[in-house]
Amino acid sequence: MADTALVALISALVFAGAIALIAIALSWRRKRRRARGNPNPAGDYAPRAAWAPTSGKLNFSSFVYMDVDGDGTYGQADRPMAGIVVRLYDERGTFLASARSNAAGFANFPMSSKRRSAAIQRPGVYRFSVSVPPGWRASSANQDQTVRLRDAPGAMVGLVGEALPKPVGLAPGRTLNGRTPVATGVTLSIMGKGQLLENRALPADAAFRFPLGVDADEIVIAGSGLDRRLKLSCYPVDLGLLVSGALSPGAALKAIGFDDITPRGLCKVPSGHAGLDWRNLNAMARDHTPNSEGYVNGNVSGAYIAYTSSGHPAEFGRDAPFGFHSVMLTVAWLASEGETALVESWLGDEAVARDEIVLSALAPVQYAPMLQAVTRVRLSTKHHWQMVLDDLVLAL
Repeated sequence: MADTALVALISALVFAGAIALIAIALSWRRKRRRARGNPNPAGDYAPRAAWAPTSGKLNFSSFVYMDVDGDGTYGQADRPMAGIVVRLYDERGTFLASARSNAAGFANFPMSSKRRSAAIQRPGVYRFSVSVPPGWRASSANQDQTVRLRDAPGAMVGLVGEALPKPVGLAPGRTLNGRTPVATGVTLSIMGKGQLLENRALPADAAFRFPLGVDADEIVIAGSGLDRRLKLSCYPVDLGLLVSGALSPGAALKAIGFDDITPRGLCKVPSGHAGLDWRNLNAMARDHTPNSEGYVNGNVSGAYIAYTSSGHPAEFGRDAPFGFHSVMLTVAWLASEGETALVESWLGDEAVARDEIVLSALAPVQYAPMLQAVTRVRLSTKHHWQMVLDDLVLAL
């Protein structure tokens, strides 16, 4: 009996193996036939006759954008956001899948009535939920949306939505960070459209961190020789250590970008760009490197950013002193969220400033030391992850 069972088992295995080999051979023949193509030209451009669903998949997408102007509507001032998590639920509230938005701002969920691997396979009501980062706000107020999908026998994947989810706008929570020297009598004024919104006394010899309301568009610091004025962007601000002799509000400033260095996707920033010497900084198109959230989200103008090559320290400067007003700083990857940047500035051999700035891959921090005269600036990160730069503002 044992011998008979063993022979039966071996026969079954041989038969199963033969069936598998036949299936592989047939599949190979079909692929070879498709690769070879059809020799008959009659059907090259024939209208489709059978409007049945294909076996393919179609992305059903949720679009997320950085709401630069904060109006809750996707407009010309706004930019797609990368790395934002969107979750998909069915009408019973069962979690189905999650996806991160890509460099174009789309979180994609495959849809197909024939493919079991698709996230969306049947008609019904689906909820798309955008995960709003801590401290941010959904300016469009639609981070949770429901969409009804129905059967569509003639559609490519057999399903169609009544509409796509509406674009979701996100705005970063704005804060003002900085440090004071051993000085007293320093006042911070927060302005909005020329009107005083808030007055604060800054502490002596201490770090400070204040929230900035949506109406704030300018800050003014006065007292103890630390006077300065800064127009606000939509991003958090870090002033670093307040030092005396800051750039005057009337200084002639120049914004240095990296769009005019090369038409290629990537190029080392050459010495002479904007009249400065550069070391270990690369200029790169924002979408040149896949799945790099900070390269996308840290791009605030044009299509190019600069980054610290291989995460190594980088420098820019020249022999003649210049003013260092501000720069937008982002960490390149969500995997390094919270990385710390170190920015050191010198005037000749004298150290002028040394500041640490906590970075995010979701949005830049506007580091604004407003130094009146430097000759060299060094940028590095604590854990050697790449740091992204854009809109470097100098007084040359």
